Amino acid sequence: MWAELAPIGRDATGGGYRRFAWTAADLACRAWFRAQAERRGLVYELDRNGNQWAWFAGPDAAPERDGGESTAVPARDVPRGNGGGEGGDGAPRHGTGPARGTAPEEDDGERREGRRSGGGSAAGADQPRSGAGVGPPPLGRDRSGTGGPGGGPPGSGASAGASPGAFDGGRGRAAVAPRSWSPAMARDAVVTGSHLDSVPDGGAFDGPLGVASAFAAFDRLIAGDAVFRRPFAVVNFADEEGARFGVACVGSRLAAGVLTADQAHALRDGDGVSLPDAMAAAGHDPAALGADPELLGRIGCFVELHIEQGRALADRGTPVGVASAIWPHGRWRFDFRGTADHAGTTRLEDRRDPMLTYATTVLAARKKARLAGALATFGKVTVEPNATNAIASLVRGWLDARAPAEDVLDRVVAETAHAARERAGRDGTAVEVVRESYTPAVAFAGPLRDRIARCLGDAPVLPTGAGHDAGVLSAVLPTAMLFVRNPTGVSHSPAEFAEPSDRLAGVDALTAVLAGLLADGHPRTDEEPRPNKEPTA
Repeated sequence: MWAELAPIGRDATGGGYRRFAWTAADLACRAWFRAQAERRGLVYELDRNGNQWAWFAGPDAAPERDGGESTAVPARDVPRGNGGGEGGDGAPRHGTGPARGTAPEEDDGERREGRRSGGGSAAGADQPRSGAGVGPPPLGRDRSGTGGPGGGPPGSGASAGASPGAFDGGRGRAAVAPRSWSPAMARDAVVTGSHLDSVPDGGAFDGPLGVASAFAAFDRLIAGDAVFRRPFAVVNFADEEGARFGVACVGSRLAAGVLTADQAHALRDGDGVSLPDAMAAAGHDPAALGADPELLGRIGCFVELHIEQGRALADRGTPVGVASAIWPHGRWRFDFRGTADHAGTTRLEDRRDPMLTYATTVLAARKKARLAGALATFGKVTVEPNATNAIASLVRGWLDARAPAEDVLDRVVAETAHAARERAGRDGTAVEVVRESYTPAVAFAGPLRDRIARCLGDAPVLPTGAGHDAGVLSAVLPTAMLFVRNPTGVSHSPAEFAEPSDRLAGVDALTAVLAGLLADGHPRTDEEPRPNKEPTA
């Protein structure tokens, strides 16, 4: 799987990834996802918000057909709320998306844990390629040399000539379910996955590790004769990073109703292209954008595996951890307005230079965050007219702020804005502050997190300051996260990394968690509520 995914959107010079939402690189990643679903006979679904799903009913979860006959699920499209969608080759039906090639087999998975932890025996992995920014090797290849993670031939997701849904490679049980089953019939499903898009010049593992590990875990569950008493799905959420349109987790926010259709239609990229226009150019009809309670109502829980974005696991000497919470965080746009003028003729005392106000605000944000035990970053800035010999008329900077508590976050942002306005008064400039996104604190508390922690034994439980789709969805359904050790502690950079042995440990952990959850045929109860308050856009 990784062999085909790794080159997509990778910059040959710096080694970083540029997989921005609804661009050619993103469409190629989406074609890869669909190819993995089809190789496993999973039912592919493209939802109204552009999120991709690969569904499996499970022979134990689905009712048997006439006379007890159970047949393989056809690898087919189930578009929802979308007049465009993706064509049979994995590319958009409309537009110029990439055609699907033959994707090597891959593994990925994650789910909520349970009473049994079967399916956790590990398969090996290829040796990593060398060099910064090079994508990770295939996950879950059988150490015995027999090939794919399910025991099948190398580089294949199903044995030759197998009917859709068959993926036992000669051992284990084939992935079968009634032919009449559709994702709309799913109830209390166990879902895992992450995202495939990236920040500018991002690393190989942020997002893709969770998706690839989800497919790998599914392969192991099938090979290990796991019990599927609940439906199962792998998901690729659209535009998680928000690198193109400025709002993170667009796909999951739309599905959960946190980002409204009107707000989504108003989003623009740096070139002025709207989100709906970008989606339409990629073959996806944006008319149906919006909350999707029917789809989310099928899900019993969502477990997201992710590369750790920090050094907590490295410092503890353990490969896998469980998330306890996500810090509250958000993005604020600061517009600093002044007067354009000639850099060589305008006296310093006559200038109304917004760059001075901006520079002072950057330093103020750093100081306020340090004193509060929070984080504050101005990582993106635009300038008009952006000429070397001209005083700026507009400086627009984006503040990313995060804190261990919501009141602390609010205070840091308010104090930063106050410092900006105070300085603007001295510089003869004006400041406008606009909140573009906000996610309150997420606590992965309760039975699901505790169940996963028990399943994984001595895995540490730790918080994170990074936002994730699991955090957004925690407002509407039980969610949890697993972290895989990152020895560099670096993320959103080509230096992001996970050792092959740690990636395998992540697949092991995810497989064990999923096996327990899937074997539990009881629907969600009041012990697994939907407790977190709703995030706001």
